[in-house]
Amino acid sequence: MKLKKLPLVLMATGLLFASCQKEDATPETQELLNNEAPASQQVSKEIIEKVANLNLNSDYVEPFELVLPGGKKEASFLIENDIAISEEQLNKLSSADITSKQYRTYNLVNSPRTINIIGFTGTGYGQNLSSKMREALQRAVANYNALDMGLTFTLTFGTDYDAYDIVVYKNSNGQAGGVAGFPSGGNPYKWVQIFSGMENYSTATNEHVMTHEIGHTLGLRHTDWFSRQSCGQSGESADPDGAVHIPGTPTGYDPDSVMLACFGANESGNFGYYDIIALEYLY
Repeated sequence: MKLKKLPLVLMATGLLFASCQKEDATPETQELLNNEAPASQQVSKEIIEKVANLNLNSDYVEPFELVLPGGKKEASFLIENDIAISEEQLNKLSSADITSKQYRTYNLVNSPRTINIIGFTGTGYGQNLSSKMREALQRAVANYNALDMGLTFTLTFGTDYDAYDIVVYKNSNGQAGGVAGFPSGGNPYKWVQIFSGMENYSTATNEHVMTHEIGHTLGLRHTDWFSRQSCGQSGESADPDGAVHIPGTPTGYDPDSVMLACFGANESGNFGYYDIIALEYLY
């Protein structure tokens, strides 16, 4: 994903990259970002090695507290700025889990099947989706249902989310972007957080972020994971050994992909041409 050049978010601990976002940066801010130490320095060497062995970008790993609907918290790690993985999941995964059907993904979702999604409307903890976010989620689900693949998606709105496969809810942190995770056990990752700062962007850009995060829950990873070019960065920052890509899709940078690491302020919300090829190949 991309917001003109770099992801920006101010936090009490300093200036960190925001999940799936880039914005216009002043020269002073650009210099701060360029000189900032990688977030991975805050994580143990053992965890970094596990992330690298999975061919994820180990330059972007930080401790992360996942807040679920209702306020329950779970300790995890945030990888590449918008992928949440618990230590238990890291321990269960190995490079053998990387499927030859996808460019750097983990397990896939079992198909054919129906994926039931709920947009959370509970008012506690400020986690209810706004009307703009609800419309964007409807569009994002329609994006997936328009594809020719073995997954069908349903969508409802409410608070009783236990029986649903994917729960989409708001995180009132004032940032832009979102967080999701990868599948396990043949099921999609259950929790999709959309940051409250997305209210400042168009419905189409909200749709883009939701389509992107749902893509992670199905096993898609950032198409520019190797360089993060969409974030204004360059250079191969992750070990590519064992990484494979989807036949018929580019091996390099695809500027039209909805799965780019950073997003822009004026996204269409639609899949790129090769996103469609990738998903229809996988499912």
